[in-house]
Amino acid sequence: MTRAMVKMLGAVLSAAALLLPATASFAAELDAKAVIYSLPDQIKWGPVTPAGNQQAVLFGDPTKSGLYGVLTKWTAGNHFSKPHFHPNDRFITVISGTWWVGSGPNFDPANTSVPMPAGSFVTHFGKQVHWDGAKDVDAVLLIVGEGPATATPFVAASQMAPNK
Repeated sequence: MTRAMVKMLGAVLSAAALLLPATASFAAELDAKAVIYSLPDQIKWGPVTPAGNQQAVLFGDPTKSGLYGVLTKWTAGNHFSKPHFHPNDRFITVISGTWWVGSGPNFDPANTSVPMPAGSFVTHFGKQVHWDGAKDVDAVLLIVGEGPATATPFVAASQMAPNK
């Protein structure tokens, strides 16, 4: 290949590279009656709670009856919920990171939690005690369930005040 051909090829490739962003910006418009969407930077995340998680409601209202979907992010740093249960089943897909899950009333994340890597699917059955969170990396979850999505802390009988 001659120098002139190399220069010409370089000029053509440079021109093509300049056109790529322009052609990518001519995306098709979607009919909002058929499809709605949110890009990652359009999802409204709530504040990080003292427990180390934050939530973004994707659809429905988790405080009311009916189907809902939320993204929950557990932040890295050994942030865990304490043992609790929900009134209804919840279906969870790990989107990114590693989510750590434990079951039963004995809270011991270091020894009795199980890692769920990205792509894992978990069902939390209603009225069953569990706890969960993140250790060394953030974990982002998609949670779908039937509201209201309340969490009731588990209190062992030995922890309850005696009736007087």
